[in-house]
Parts: sequence; C-alpha cells; structure tokens
Amino acid sequence: MTAARFKALALEARDHQRLADWWCEALGYERCAPGPRVHWPDGWPVLITDPEAVGPPIWVTPAGEESGPHHAVRLEVYGQVAELVALGAREVPTHRPPQAHWHLLADPEGNRFGVFTPPPEGPAVSLGVR
Repeated sequence: MTAARFKALALEARDHQRLADWWCEALGYERCAPGPRVHWPDGWPVLITDPEAVGPPIWVTPAGEESGPHHAVRLEVYGQVAELVALGAREVPTHRPPQAHWHLLADPEGNRFGVFTPPPEGPAVSLGVR
C-alpha cells in the first residue's frame, strides 16, 4: 500500500471561473455540475473533468491574496501550439534544444504548461511535476 494516491490537480487563479472555461476549451474538458438542487456559489472552486475519463480531474480554485505565481507543478499536454495561442495562451521563452518536441506556454493567468507533439495514437493529458 502506498502513502498517497493521486486525486486531482488544482490550479489557483485570480478569475477561476474564466480560467476553468479556458482550460475546458483547451483540453475538451467539461465543468462538473454540482447535481440537482445543489448550487455552488461563484466563489467556490470549479471542478473540470475529461468526458472521456482519460485525463485527470482539475480543480480551478480562487487564488488568495497571498498567492503568487507558483511553477513547481504544471500541466503537460499533447497539442498544437498555434491553436492554444489562438485561444489566449502565450509562448514562454525557454532554453530548449532545437530538436525538442515540446514548448512552454502560459495560460491567460500566467500558469505555465508544457505542450508536446501528439503521439501517433492521439491526444492525451499527463501531469508533470518538477
């Protein structure tokens, strides 16, 4: 038995509602509905999930006043840089080898994520931890 199991990824955001929508569009994820007769206030975290149940669940949470940019944990996705930039991401300058099959981008709130060339079997999502 292990000491812990992966549950979900959490991203802090100044405008967590907008960022949840952005990641839904970028990854093809959907917001989880709270259920019948349940209302989640706008200030509560937003859970987004992969409708195909391939990628991990992601909680997009409101950032507190003390929060600053943290880049110790980031998403790593398979995708097309140009499409993600068109959605509002920006490329982050980095020292990567010319033959590298990845790019470093930032979402609209500055959270960094890696974009990798899709493998032959198709897109998927993985969690990158540094």
